[in-house]
Amino acid sequence: MNCALVTGASRGLGKAIALQLSADHGLYILVNYSSNENAAKETLAEIIAQGGKGEIIQFNVQTKEEVNTALNAWQEKNKEWNISVLVNNAGITRDGMFMWMPEKDWDDVINVSAKGMYNVTQNVIQLMLRKRYGRIINIVSLSGLKGVPGQTNYSAAKGAVIGATKALAQEVAKRKITVNAVAPGFITSDMTAGLDEKELSKLVPLQRFGTPDEVAHLVSFLASEKAAYITGEIININGGIYS
Repeated sequence: MNCALVTGASRGLGKAIALQLSADHGLYILVNYSSNENAAKETLAEIIAQGGKGEIIQFNVQTKEEVNTALNAWQEKNKEWNISVLVNNAGITRDGMFMWMPEKDWDDVINVSAKGMYNVTQNVIQLMLRKRYGRIINIVSLSGLKGVPGQTNYSAAKGAVIGATKALAQEVAKRKITVNAVAPGFITSDMTAGLDEKELSKLVPLQRFGTPDEVAHLVSFLASEKAAYITGEIININGGIYS
């Protein structure tokens, strides 16, 4: 059975992506979460309610041993199944001006986004290489492309993933594995809940924030056979704010 692993899939963008991949491709969804088990169960319940299948899987993406233990145990139990689609969505923000930023806020943001992408992808890609097929989609950000003041740590983390996406795509293309990134701008989610949406929407040519579903449709396309000749790309979805 072909499966999709979506990290940080208990809420927001991750949840929307998990639901869309299930609906569009009939993939068995591995709903990853770090601490919010109830929210992960809610995501899984919605997948099942729309006729899909899946399970929840707990690990903190920034801890390599935890990632490997969980994924290796799952693969051992499901030897005939393979993760053909990986969405590295897990990410956190700890905003603040750089000159006053605590070291922990820098490290945590870098470790979840950049080290997390390394930890999870390095495990999952082994079987993709043997199967000679895979879709890896990294969720990055407008912050990683243009830099956003007050988000030096987040901009650095997502910028690192953007660079890694371009390099890894070239390493694994011969094995029919595509590696792309999706860079959302302002999207209505938990991460943007504290922002002044009305004021910030004025900066966006389309005059509104995007929705998680709009991002999920783009990710679903990149996971499909229709996107087989697209790799190493960073695709913006930001209402024209960075075009």
